[in-house]
Amino acid sequence: MEATAKARYLRVTPQKARRVVDLIRGQQATEALAVLKFAEQSASEPIYKLVSSGIANARVKADKLGEAFNEDDLVISEAFVDEGPIMKRFRPRAQGRAGRINKRTSHITVVLASGDDASADGRKEDR
Repeated sequence: MEATAKARYLRVTPQKARRVVDLIRGQQATEALAVLKFAEQSASEPIYKLVSSGIANARVKADKLGEAFNEDDLVISEAFVDEGPIMKRFRPRAQGRAGRINKRTSHITVVLASGDDASADGRKEDR
């Protein structure tokens, strides 16, 4: 069983969000929440919410299918960050020029799978 959670248009640069997502890819969901709770990066808070939302989505999906649900069996099988739209702003510079400021956004996707599904697909990474 797989459950997906997506966060779109986050005001975090994709480069900074990828550093945090790389920490949790392939881990158990409960372990990933512990890592994200104490990570100092600013992107760790929205990713923490995203993983907990994925766990809740898995719980709802298991109830709908009538399957037994155990939170400890969930593994982050996929996690990736895509670039969202860039907000372009301008600041005044010397001699009448204007410098462009890019405010980047991110689309983050987390896929949680039960432990037996993740190992059967061969997606689980050992870190």
